[in-house]
Amino acid sequence: MKSLLPGSPVRDHFRVLVSDLTSGRSRVEEVDGRDAVAGGSGLAALLFGKYGRFDQPWDHPDQPLIFAVGPLTGLFPLMSKTVAAFRSPYHDQYTETHAGGRSALCLAFAGYDALVITGRAAHLSCLCVGSQRVEQRDVRWMQGWDALASGKELRKLFPGSGHRSILRIGPAGENGSAMACINVDTYRHFGRMGGGGLMGFKNLKAVVLLGDGVHEAPGGKAYAKLFQQVHSRLTDTDMMRKYHDLGTAGNVAALNELKSLPWRNLQQTTDPAVDGISGETFAQKNLLRNMACAGCPVGCIHIGYVRQKFHEDHRYFYRQVSYDYELIFALGSMLGVTDAAESLLIMDQVEKTGLDAMSAGVALAWAVEALEKGLVSTDETLLELRFGDAKAFERGLELLAGRVNDFWSALAMGVPVAVEQYGGGDFACVLGQEMAGYATGEVFFTSQSMGFRHAHLDSGGYAWDQKHEEQDVHAALDFLTTDEQKRVLLCCMVSCLFARGVYSEELIAECLETVGHGELAGKLDQVGRHAQNLRWATRFATGYDPAKVRIPKRFTEVVTWKGPLDVEYMNALRTEYARRITTMADQGREALPQKSGETK
Repeated sequence: MKSLLPGSPVRDHFRVLVSDLTSGRSRVEEVDGRDAVAGGSGLAALLFGKYGRFDQPWDHPDQPLIFAVGPLTGLFPLMSKTVAAFRSPYHDQYTETHAGGRSALCLAFAGYDALVITGRAAHLSCLCVGSQRVEQRDVRWMQGWDALASGKELRKLFPGSGHRSILRIGPAGENGSAMACINVDTYRHFGRMGGGGLMGFKNLKAVVLLGDGVHEAPGGKAYAKLFQQVHSRLTDTDMMRKYHDLGTAGNVAALNELKSLPWRNLQQTTDPAVDGISGETFAQKNLLRNMACAGCPVGCIHIGYVRQKFHEDHRYFYRQVSYDYELIFALGSMLGVTDAAESLLIMDQVEKTGLDAMSAGVALAWAVEALEKGLVSTDETLLELRFGDAKAFERGLELLAGRVNDFWSALAMGVPVAVEQYGGGDFACVLGQEMAGYATGEVFFTSQSMGFRHAHLDSGGYAWDQKHEEQDVHAALDFLTTDEQKRVLLCCMVSCLFARGVYSEELIAECLETVGHGELAGKLDQVGRHAQNLRWATRFATGYDPAKVRIPKRFTEVVTWKGPLDVEYMNALRTEYARRITTMADQGREALPQKSGETK
């Protein structure tokens, strides 16, 4: 049987495009390992082992930036994500981040399982990749352009609407910020861990993916029938209503009720002013339309609009800004902003600067408290920052992205870097990186602080906190490690994690079998475990030590619906989780190349 993407017939190897920015040359390589890692997250770790420099820091020109898709990309609904993997400017260790938009389908239709970008361009450049075309173009004149203006210009330079994905950075990335994101098709992002800063170091303003290849679709009635069944299960269930109607913004009021919504740098976990920024308020007052990533029938992307006066004769700008729970937390409640329109304007500024929304919002919240406590003054911050002052936060984002002085430059490399210079570690809301918006308790704080990506999506720790009052360390850790393995398998496919309730291992196997990957379908449990271990081994080989992870004092002061946080329980979780992570890394180490033994 032949498969649709990327190319046909079905191959045991991966087809990888390697582009060297230094020389301007590219080559296609065949890489073995399909039945071991499937694709996506597993493939990214495999490719870092092949092309990465374990003995050099993140800003060595030879360090790769990897984009990888999976064996079901474009073949089934919500198989619509791309994995970006790299050595992070934030902690100088291997990491990954995921994004949707059109990136996955365009890379697959260009005929590649992965794109590996190495080297450093001599000047600001754009890399364009298609099925018959690889071009590196000089874009020095776009220096300093914001991410939204850059997108408009790049659409003119590289036509191909509908079959084109534009990945670009803003000023934060060009300035090497460790919290700079990569904007994907305006409303999606490779958000966390500083991928935009790596692109900036490589003098890479943008990557344009042209999905211009023609590929044979899977034949037979079995594929069409299964596709329809999967489509129906995704759209005829509560999932469609949950993510399409209010979207993740519906979590704002719910978590506030549970005393789990961070407010004002996590000084509170609930506030009666939540109605001003609830998902219901955004939907009633500011929702303009819904959008979906390519290959997704759900449409979870919520586009809000806000009107802004720009002339005394009452002329206005109407700005369209995407929002979701994470943005409302980071640029709303965490900053004490309780007006939806003001929060949207802060979100718009984040989009322009090319900063990760969660890291930027948490960093600004820390800066407010540092200013309040006298650790810094306006001599460092250059403006007054107060909780609830939306205009000041808009200006603060410009300063953060621009790295305009020593204070803002340090903060742009992560709150921990600023803490080293100015103090304030007790109230730094950092769990491996700036926290996600779930102050649910001990299990989540442990899972984000020590998890592979330091992300709320590494596992469902926040869900365990909300469903379990008992303090069973081994049961909680069994859940975290098993749930992580299930998510890793989905991220090898690469599925949107919103679909994890539908794409069981059995259904994934059926999908793979239907499109010609029968051998892979028969070993999914093995693939999930191997990819999980390989990712941890790669992370350890670049310097990670879970025993050194610390959770700041502010988290120990949290009070949720269950009452005050139990520090002894959280410390027991950390000790056991570190042991299990180390075991997984040890099991995956044999798959690493010999050079991985040389760390920085």
